[in-house]
Amino acid sequence: MNLSLSLQPSLLKAIFNVDPDEVRSLIFKKEDVNVQDNEKRTPLHAAAYLGDSEIIELLILSGARVNAKDNKWLTPLHRAVASCSEDAVQVLLKHSADVNARDKNWQTPLHVAAANKAVRCAEALVPLLSNVNVSDRAGRTALHHAAFSGHLEMVKLLLSRGANINAFDKKDRRAIHWAAYMGHMEVVKLLVSHGAEVTCKDKKAYTPLHAAASSGMISVVKYLLDLGVDINEPNAYGNTPLHVACYNGQDVVVNELIESGANVNQVNEKGFAPLHFTAASRHGALCLELLVGNGADVNIKSKDGKTPLHMTAIHGRFSRSQAVIQSGAEIDCEDKNGNSPLHIAARYGHELLINTLITNGADTAKRGIHGMFPLHLAALSGFSDCCRKLLSSACCPFPSTCVFCRNLECLNLLLNTGADFNRKDKFGRTPLHYAAANCNYQCLFALVGSGASVNDLDERGCSPLHYAAASDTDGKCLEYLLRNDANPGIRDKQGYNAVHYASAYGHRLCLELIASETPLDVLMETSGADILNDSDGRAPISPLHLAAYHGHHQALEVLVQSLLDLDVRNSQGRTPLDLAAFKGHVECVDVLINQGASILVKDYTLKRTPIHAAAINGHSECLRLLIGNTDLQTAVDIQDGNGQTPLMLSVLSGHTDCVYSLLNKGASVEAKDKWGRTALHRGAVTGHEECVEALLQHSASFLVRDCRGRTPMHLAASCGHIGVLGALMQAAQSLESLPVITDNRGYTPLHWACYNGHDTCVEVLLEQEVFHKMQGNSFSPLLCVSVCMTPLHAAAFTDHVECLQLLLSHNAQVNAIDASGKTPLMMAAENGQTNAVGASVLAVDENGKKATCSNDTILCRLCLFRYRRRQTLFVFVGYTPALACAPNKDVADCLALILATMMPVSPSSTTIPNLSFNATNHYCSPSKAVTLDSLPVLRSTHGSYCSFNNVTREDGFYAPDDELNDSDSETY
Repeated sequence: MNLSLSLQPSLLKAIFNVDPDEVRSLIFKKEDVNVQDNEKRTPLHAAAYLGDSEIIELLILSGARVNAKDNKWLTPLHRAVASCSEDAVQVLLKHSADVNARDKNWQTPLHVAAANKAVRCAEALVPLLSNVNVSDRAGRTALHHAAFSGHLEMVKLLLSRGANINAFDKKDRRAIHWAAYMGHMEVVKLLVSHGAEVTCKDKKAYTPLHAAASSGMISVVKYLLDLGVDINEPNAYGNTPLHVACYNGQDVVVNELIESGANVNQVNEKGFAPLHFTAASRHGALCLELLVGNGADVNIKSKDGKTPLHMTAIHGRFSRSQAVIQSGAEIDCEDKNGNSPLHIAARYGHELLINTLITNGADTAKRGIHGMFPLHLAALSGFSDCCRKLLSSACCPFPSTCVFCRNLECLNLLLNTGADFNRKDKFGRTPLHYAAANCNYQCLFALVGSGASVNDLDERGCSPLHYAAASDTDGKCLEYLLRNDANPGIRDKQGYNAVHYASAYGHRLCLELIASETPLDVLMETSGADILNDSDGRAPISPLHLAAYHGHHQALEVLVQSLLDLDVRNSQGRTPLDLAAFKGHVECVDVLINQGASILVKDYTLKRTPIHAAAINGHSECLRLLIGNTDLQTAVDIQDGNGQTPLMLSVLSGHTDCVYSLLNKGASVEAKDKWGRTALHRGAVTGHEECVEALLQHSASFLVRDCRGRTPMHLAASCGHIGVLGALMQAAQSLESLPVITDNRGYTPLHWACYNGHDTCVEVLLEQEVFHKMQGNSFSPLLCVSVCMTPLHAAAFTDHVECLQLLLSHNAQVNAIDASGKTPLMMAAENGQTNAVGASVLAVDENGKKATCSNDTILCRLCLFRYRRRQTLFVFVGYTPALACAPNKDVADCLALILATMMPVSPSSTTIPNLSFNATNHYCSPSKAVTLDSLPVLRSTHGSYCSFNNVTREDGFYAPDDELNDSDSETY
């Protein structure tokens, strides 16, 4: 404990002075025995830390909390154990100190005892513990801590009390890993004698031998090798113990491993041998000598082509580079990028190593990555001393270009040696391009002063001014280029000039500097800014578009002062305001609106306005700005090419804030798109309950029908959105009478809920009294329409058992027939819907008759109906002759179920297949996969039950495919 006694309470001073009488006197004077310091430590913590059992007893008897925790969650028992005070521990335990208390590292007093060699304290704790293998936050048990600390007696105690010798921490390291790493030889031997695995691996496949080798514990290494462990065992990265020892510079261990037969040329997963690691290591000089002296290949290459000499060049290991060269290393060997060790040394600025390589004949004219010389790499990295060293070499190529210079010193050095400052690289760029792109004013100043051309173009048609406009935040480089006749009107091959680049990157100062030289409107006219009328069509968008799209409102403020046409369009017909609203850049929207940009301009493709763009992406602030700056009610309800209003798009995407903003502005909830669908239809399909609630609060009609006669209730039931359906039905409660809610094909919401298997929706529909108040015939689950098909037929056709059971529980007539004379059981059986048949065969009608008794021709219908349609019958192994006549296995299963109900057979006479009522449903309706981008088609992929029963439209024709597959929400 570290504290200043002069600032502490009197009681704490007395405790640290080990004065029991003074402590007793202060307690008698009502001194607070639970007072806390700024780290929440109490006087009892202090007494436990000192191990004073008498004072501990006094404090506890005077009301001190025995299990008080400081801000590290340490209790007095933790403190007493850490101080190895057995007497203090005994007193605390006598007063019920918690032996399982954990600190913030989840360490118990036993962990602390194991780490601090408090054997006697541990002996007092262990009998009170139910488990000595409790782990701390790192997953380490007390045995891990004892092994790490090398406490042999503690390890013996823990092992004798049942400690798990192979327990592993969160990195899968066991006690033997830690003992080996720390070199505790006796502990390692003890663990091995008790059955510890000497070949165990942690999560990265490090063995105890790896651990001992990495820390240089030679005695443990020898012991493990004597036990016969694999000397070349790789870890998860392919590194052997020799790799690890070399990397850590453990030369004694390296020597032992080599003498014991370790493979000096074994490579890891990246192809690196131990010699690569030695070449890179900080302390690997002696290891390198040992490896080379024992046959290590000095020219061995890794998977990326690097040799040990490359590694010395990367890390600047000067002496080791000499040793490798003297051992026969190839001076100019190339890696996969074509770089020699000299290239690497130049790149990292290792001057001494460069000198060594050149002295030993390294080729200074050899081209490496991107065709660059070592001189290029040194200049690129700004190492002027390396440049000077390379230039002083007799074989160094003449510096034909200074394109790669990064600092002024290197640049002046190259210019003074005659480098061509206008020479271009393979991208057509001059040194001035790079200086401008890097905003290196000093280099740019030197190059322009030396006569570099300020208007040279690279392969993309960009001048240095383009690059300065894109990267120069303070405008210093751009201003200097403009003062030296750089042309701001030059366009690149895409049609962009410096104004475009400054706008795209939001550099307001650059735009102001350009405008001060040439007015922007004049500049854009002279540079072909009329992008829609350009004969070559190269400039796709204006500076206004670029600034608005990227949200650079400050740049936009400069542009709108000079460019008069704020409603300029890009190739898709979108204005800058459209793009700003689409991206949600509120400041940009505000700037453009205040300058008079139109909010009603429609694009060319989807015919959408900026209001649509903000609504569909949920940018409520932008939307409020847009609709708040118009007095036209038509603007709020403006329609796109498909007749969709902003309200519809907001509901479709579930943007509740936008929905409320539009409704508060008077948006029409009854507006319809070209398919007759309202915003409420979209809410029913997408299931956005809050949006639906908002629409209903504003009197949206739940009975409005689309082009197919479907109401929002149909769509909610079809899609299984129980919350939306409940809200719609709650709204229906307010009406005294309702018309029969059927679509153009005569189907109700209940039909669609049954058809798609949404049993929760079926249950809600059946329980609501509102359907008993419909006009016309009273409603029931038997509700028949133009083809006399009931919801029970729909559920049977699609094999939705839960829906069947719900309908039957509400007294649906199990023997009702449709227009073609089929009962639900027949329909299920003909389609092989085993689950539906199983649920139907036991159902009874109002006369107490089972479904199987309703028609004595049902078996014939099952067999002959399919037989007439299919000439070939199949034989199914394991079925009776009657069942074998079925057209397929599913129908045979249905037959078996019906036979079992109608004509029970003795088990001894025949065998009925064991049928599963969890058969996979064969039917998949596209309405189950409704996305936010489409309203449901509500038909199956292989013919819905509507078309199966030859249902046509009122005009006698089937619905055309384009009507069935329409979509109302193309991606914006």
